[in-house]
Amino acid sequence: MNDTKTDEKYMAMALDLAEKGRGRTSPNPMVGAVVVKDGKVVGRGWHRKAGTPHAEALALDEAGEKAEGATLYVNLEPCCHTDKLTPPCSEAVIKSKVARLVVCTPDPNPKVSGKGLQALKDAGIEVTEGVLSERAARLNEVFFKYIRTGMPFVTMKVAQTLDGKIATSTGESKWITGPQARRLGHAMRNQADAIVVGIGTVLRDDPSLTTRLDGVENTRDPHRVILDSHLRIPLDARVLNAASDAYTYVATTLSASTHKMKDIKARNGHLLIVDEEDGRVSLPLLLEEVAKLGMTNVLMEGGARVNAEALKAGVVDKVAFFIAPKLLGGDDAKGSIGGKSPDTLDGAALIHDMRFSRVGDDILIEGYINKAGAAQGEPEDEGMEPSSDEAAKKKPAHKRRRRHRH
Repeated sequence: MNDTKTDEKYMAMALDLAEKGRGRTSPNPMVGAVVVKDGKVVGRGWHRKAGTPHAEALALDEAGEKAEGATLYVNLEPCCHTDKLTPPCSEAVIKSKVARLVVCTPDPNPKVSGKGLQALKDAGIEVTEGVLSERAARLNEVFFKYIRTGMPFVTMKVAQTLDGKIATSTGESKWITGPQARRLGHAMRNQADAIVVGIGTVLRDDPSLTTRLDGVENTRDPHRVILDSHLRIPLDARVLNAASDAYTYVATTLSASTHKMKDIKARNGHLLIVDEEDGRVSLPLLLEEVAKLGMTNVLMEGGARVNAEALKAGVVDKVAFFIAPKLLGGDDAKGSIGGKSPDTLDGAALIHDMRFSRVGDDILIEGYINKAGAAQGEPEDEGMEPSSDEAAKKKPAHKRRRRHRH
């Protein structure tokens, strides 16, 4: 086994350890670390939650004196700044007297970004970069987007028939997909920081928007964000009365009833008052606020209108379409993407890097939105409401406007 193969073997172990923190480290990245000496693993660690010890520190603590002269494998550049709850990992690495560091990618945080690696090199530690870098970048795609743009990573999740319908003409949608697909959908909720739906979904289905995974320990509910420009949410809605540690945020505008705002707050609801776009909550501005609250991984489970607005606003990063082997047909059945279609195919949202998997009797198609593609058509009226380590943030590309949080 040559050196490259050896490095890839142990880095794969570090990445597997990092994966254990999925859904629990926001707004921090997922990081795993492995200490190897004389061909044996003498220390392991992974970051479990923001504010807790980092992977490198845990792995080096386990290795103890055996770390001297060893090789440390870590998927992300060790941090070197003190503006956080935990000590700089670069200092711990230097003090451990490891001989070599192998890392997948530099940290995009400008407070680190090469400075941590340079500190190690200056201390005489050999540094090897770029091992399994593509896998590492995919692992922390949420963190990388957040740190570079100040915006959350948004996944649009859809359950539809083979002909693209999410509900019958009467609005019936339970259940289009089978139990295995629904369970995987709840697993996605378990990993998300927030779930976004439109008020139309709340009025039609009265969902709880909680995570339900029987037999799985340490599950959590994502925070619930309801798009409700005119505060039509019923005070007895499940999302306002669910027994959960997660918060319910109702995103609305200054034109909404102040009396209803008070009623919602009395129900332990939290208000996010966001500037309007065409009389509705601005999705880019809302997501900016969501990111400021530490929610970097957002699952969008809206209906046809919300999906159309999200695509038009360019806020979707990834799609996850669960497709059932069913055909509804009919112009009156609800399609997965509402609004008016673009005039030409050049206006279609382009998906790349697609992956396909079988989930029970259903098929899951996942892919990434090509942000260079053309914008979508205008949404049409469908009678539904449209819509911690502190990471350094950059100004989002969209125009900033006044925001209000209550």
